[in-house]
Amino acid sequence: MKNLLRYFLPPLLLAGAMSGTHAAEFNRVQPDKSALTFAYRQMGVPMEGKFRKFAAHIAFDPNKLSAAQAQIEINPADIDTGLSDADAEVLGKLWFNIKAYPSAQFVATGVKALGGNRYEASGKLTIKGKTQDVPVIFTFKPEGVLGIFDGAFTLKRLDYAIGEGEWTDVSAVANEVQVKFHIVANAAK
Repeated sequence: MKNLLRYFLPPLLLAGAMSGTHAAEFNRVQPDKSALTFAYRQMGVPMEGKFRKFAAHIAFDPNKLSAAQAQIEINPADIDTGLSDADAEVLGKLWFNIKAYPSAQFVATGVKALGGNRYEASGKLTIKGKTQDVPVIFTFKPEGVLGIFDGAFTLKRLDYAIGEGEWTDVSAVANEVQVKFHIVANAAK
């Protein structure tokens, strides 16, 4: 998840810079006001879950977009699928294999404006030792000393070997997983 934050936060910060806000670096993430969720289909039925906690590190100054940084890291053991049996199952070797891969990470490598308050962050997402380039679309909304970053991206779980063996059957669990984030950060004092 830290990788996800690195990936999502720079675009979010860049969005704020492009929106004409005053110069301020947003770098103090408020974990209690932020969220990282996911949605997928299981046997054709829409399902949702979240990560109870994650670490996000950002540095974003709307006047210094080239210096924007973001990193999000999660511990898959903090997953909440809404079902305790499923939570236990996805930690095993066929899914996240947390004994071998105790964390997942997103690191942003760049941000570009898409128009309006929309941005795209480029970054590297690493899950189970596999790293892929991932584009993340997000919006940034300044609210006083707070910066609000909202965005999403779709990952293909099989690209990261999430759900091996019998679980590679995408009619049971869809390959596409939509990841959404809501990050609230304070401006530096």
